[in-house]
Amino acid sequence: MSQAPVRVSPLIKFFRWSLLTVGVGYGAFHQNRLSKKEEKVREIEAQKKAVRDAKLAEEKKISAAAEMRALEELSKPTPKKA
Repeated sequence: MSQAPVRVSPLIKFFRWSLLTVGVGYGAFHQNRLSKKEEKVREIEAQKKAVRDAKLAEEKKISAAAEMRALEELSKPTPKKA
């Protein structure tokens, strides 16, 4: 009871395949362009990370020194009142 498939025009087939090929080519070109752009962004982020890590290490060092001073203050014996 099903009907026979309709024959598609060769012109329509040509345009379908052409558009598919152009789409795949454009996708590859666009992906390549975006990959290069992202690579540059990652390089910049890596440079910023190095600076940020150095800054955090310095802050941690200062914080540890302040904590040691505070602990020293707390551990000093208090004079007893007579």
